[in-house]
Amino acid sequence: MKRKGFLKVDDKYFISATSTYADDRVRVLNDADTFGVFDRWGDIQPFGQEVQGLYHEGTRFLSHFELQINGERPLLLSSTIKEENEILMVDLTNPDFMKDGQRIHQGNIYIGRRKFVKHGSCYETIALTNYDNQAHTLELSFFAYADFKDIFEVRGIHRKKRGEVREAMTVKGERLSLLYQGLDHIERETQIHFLTKPDSIVDNQISFIIRLLSKQTIEIDYTTTMRVGDRVTQAITHEEAFEKIKENIVEAKGHITTLYTSNEQFNHWINRSQIDLVSLLAHTPHGRYPYAGVPWYNTAFGRDGILTAYETLWMGPNIARGVLHYLAKTQAQRLDPARDAEPGKIFHETRGGEMVELNEVPFKLYYGTIDATPLFIVLAGAYYQRTGDLATIQNIWPHIQAALHWIDAYGDLDGDGFVEYQHKSENGLTNQGWKDSFDSVSYEQGALADPPIALCEVQGYVYDAKQKAAMLARVIGENRLAMQLEEQAATLKERFNQAFWDEELQTYVLALDGHKRPCRVKSSNAGHCLFSGIADEDKAYKLARTLLSEEMYSGWGIRTLGTREVRYNPMSYHNGSIWPHDVAVIAYGLSKYGFQKEAVQLMTGLFDASLFIDLQRLPELFCGFERRKGEGPTAYPVACSPQAWSVAAVFLLLKACLRIEIDATQKQITLDKPILPPYLKKVHIGQLTTGQKTCTIELYRYRHDVSINIINKPDDWKVMIVK
Repeated sequence: MKRKGFLKVDDKYFISATSTYADDRVRVLNDADTFGVFDRWGDIQPFGQEVQGLYHEGTRFLSHFELQINGERPLLLSSTIKEENEILMVDLTNPDFMKDGQRIHQGNIYIGRRKFVKHGSCYETIALTNYDNQAHTLELSFFAYADFKDIFEVRGIHRKKRGEVREAMTVKGERLSLLYQGLDHIERETQIHFLTKPDSIVDNQISFIIRLLSKQTIEIDYTTTMRVGDRVTQAITHEEAFEKIKENIVEAKGHITTLYTSNEQFNHWINRSQIDLVSLLAHTPHGRYPYAGVPWYNTAFGRDGILTAYETLWMGPNIARGVLHYLAKTQAQRLDPARDAEPGKIFHETRGGEMVELNEVPFKLYYGTIDATPLFIVLAGAYYQRTGDLATIQNIWPHIQAALHWIDAYGDLDGDGFVEYQHKSENGLTNQGWKDSFDSVSYEQGALADPPIALCEVQGYVYDAKQKAAMLARVIGENRLAMQLEEQAATLKERFNQAFWDEELQTYVLALDGHKRPCRVKSSNAGHCLFSGIADEDKAYKLARTLLSEEMYSGWGIRTLGTREVRYNPMSYHNGSIWPHDVAVIAYGLSKYGFQKEAVQLMTGLFDASLFIDLQRLPELFCGFERRKGEGPTAYPVACSPQAWSVAAVFLLLKACLRIEIDATQKQITLDKPILPPYLKKVHIGQLTTGQKTCTIELYRYRHDVSINIINKPDDWKVMIVK
């Protein structure tokens, strides 16, 4: 998908080998533009790969923060992120030490840390309890430092010159101020404010001398705030900030259908996915938008936002509305080669931070994506069918038209009827599909393809976009346009199946290069042609067998590249790894063509994988090694987690198995031959939005059938069950 690593060599971005944090067992907290990567103690350590930190708006505002008691690091008892992702809880105790001739035995002093982030601030309460039978005097100290590195620096880009990190300052004897004057002439500040005045602040160290009586508990609260220029977060109490977090969780979950099953482990996967999704939903002036992933993509991405909204559309359509409005407002209006922007194009990503402000990287508002524009139209059509929200469609209709114009006028570079890409930005992405690493498109011999490149899945997205746009055009009253779009879609489908299908490989080729030579490799991209519906029926059967073959299916999911291909590497980013969202999209495509058993197989593989993964949170991707008995999937070292379209995958997988469609334009819910795996005896779908009201349905699995019980529904809605 994106530039993992941000290390730029010969106009290519790739992963820095030193960026891994797979063995650090970190704890991640996130809220909109703010996130923290902590160790299990709740500290931020500058050792190892140096990815830990407190980040805000693309900058690391704390790069080292460590708590000590009597000059030593406490012993770790336990560390966990609470179930709703809102708070990090850490239990610590003291090691053996001597203090002023008095021995304090290990385990007599309990230290509890409760830490959470809220947009622009980090809050922590530290509780100390003395379980000894005598009083003790302790020194509690904190060391804090901020390198103010841009997120791109943290990920590997070396800068020849950067701004000035100022010496730490004490403010009114109670606050530590860390300052950075950027080359962009923006001052950034980290301020650590203790509610109880410290006994001393010397350089970067804050100290308290604490007298703890036997069985006494003392709490110390502090807040870390982050300022970018004149933008500083409003100072509120810990209680107010935490209450806002809980309110946001309740409010966001109120827009999502209630799902639970007879399987508690599956329920945990659903619940973890829901709360991770909520944590990634940022409030924008245009509605909620799912940020792509923590830590490296904690910002808005066009493609990620669209596919996340699509995955969750059936059970949380409000997310799609926010995404559509946001993308309409940021749609390109003019030609700008430096940003790969063209009129009507949907953006790839938007960023903040010093390097973006200085144009050292082109991602402040960057449009280098070939597929976000047709997918924007696809989402708009699917959203209308799901909700019947004509007002939103009318509002964004000019933007849909502009996107259609972009497809024909700018997407088809050589006028052959297929949509291709070739980057124009000097520092832009070489490859601009969802697999946008520089080496993701190759020929069967292994050489990289010559641009401009027409990806197979992109043609499917364009086909689907024109079908959906035709439907919307009829709703708007533009029947002539609807007929034109339908004819264009039909022509594209016919030409695509002729040009891209490879009978010998039993799959669609990955792409056509700039000379219309096929990239004859087996890839997961072809599976997206089922998702879009561009695949001919006879070819869909052959493609399904190919995708589920040993060459493509690892036992956990479908590999991005087949094992027999020259560039196959199970540890690569796009050439053999497994992406949960990719698997979910393919599963849904298989289901649309009637291959539901195969869809269940894919859901089961990812469910099994989740049982081995920390918090049962599916990461951005994992390695594509063959499944080994008794072992979980092999982690990819710099995968984002949580990642929006990965945590949303379970919802599209479940939809694929149930074949549930909600059509608000017809006021009808259809369940078309739903099937359930043996480990799901029951599925409860509650508070499913149907206009202004809701519907509740339960499904029960029997040996050869699934029964459906309609608990409640609006009187004017129908529930159709196809057996």
